[in-house]
Amino acid sequence: MVVRKGDPTAGAVLVKRNRFEQGCMVLLQTRDADGASAWLAGTGLDLVPEAEADAYIARALQRDPDLWVIEIEDRQGRLPFEAKILTA
Repeated sequence: MVVRKGDPTAGAVLVKRNRFEQGCMVLLQTRDADGASAWLAGTGLDLVPEAEADAYIARALQRDPDLWVIEIEDRQGRLPFEAKILTA
């Protein structure tokens, strides 16, 4: 679901992967070293409490108000797109 609409032409995408009681992961749209599309695990590869994920998103929006925020709710953590996930 689209939680927040950002700038239609310049807004980057942030995905909140919600696994309910298991926790959440926040992914930020980025590029890998070769320039291919990838996702950065902003909150790390381990799941975090939803409040921690929401706080991360709030800080990201303070830095970049053009962000789009998408939330995917799936107990198994599946994403509806192919994702190369990078860590910081």
